[in-house]
Amino acid sequence: MGMLHKTKGIVLSYLKYRESSIIAKIYTETFGVQSYVINGVRSSRAKSNKIALFQPLTLLDMVVYHKSHRETLQRLSEVRNAYPFTQLPFDMVRTSVALFLAELLGKCLKEEEANELLFHFLEESVILLDQTDQGLESFHLVFMVQLASYLGFGIESTDQFKEVLRGFKYSFPDGDHDKGALESIILEQPEGLKKAGRAGRNILLAQLLFYYRVHLDHFGEIKSLDVLKAVLH
Repeated sequence: MGMLHKTKGIVLSYLKYRESSIIAKIYTETFGVQSYVINGVRSSRAKSNKIALFQPLTLLDMVVYHKSHRETLQRLSEVRNAYPFTQLPFDMVRTSVALFLAELLGKCLKEEEANELLFHFLEESVILLDQTDQGLESFHLVFMVQLASYLGFGIESTDQFKEVLRGFKYSFPDGDHDKGALESIILEQPEGLKKAGRAGRNILLAQLLFYYRVHLDHFGEIKSLDVLKAVLH
């Protein structure tokens, strides 16, 4: 079975597998992105509601068997909730943001290697999403700008950002309501983000997704985007 290892993990997604199992894609502190088979969580005889542990962005403490072959399904020995959410699962806005961020991360995090700084940034972001009552409507935008720097294509200024987009023939809308929003994020000024309004935030989101697309192969579409836009005002 391979050696046992302790690691923290952040759930990205899961798929149904066979009759009563799932395959969970988890970003681990020790091994990067891994896929784990979890048996018996979907059967009517399952004694606990274990599937709740594998909802998007759940923080886990895990004991895992680890085989070093690529493309391998790994197995869990033990798993428990490392941080029980207080608000996220019960709040439509937070849940929608979590779904969007988990889907985004599933497209960005491909490497099977540890990155402690990135893991701790993600862990802190998830806890903040659960706890904060400030700026939820722009949480995903701030997260995307910050995440880009961990992924190697950080945004230094609005001019540099727009220059990259222009280089890839991005077609900018009339007006520039989004410029203030991006500057507010870079300069950490939450008040400026409020002024951008819903339209400005949606324009910036489209630009950020384009920016990610030009830096990451096979990025594709984000399915949870429509729900996110519908829920955020």
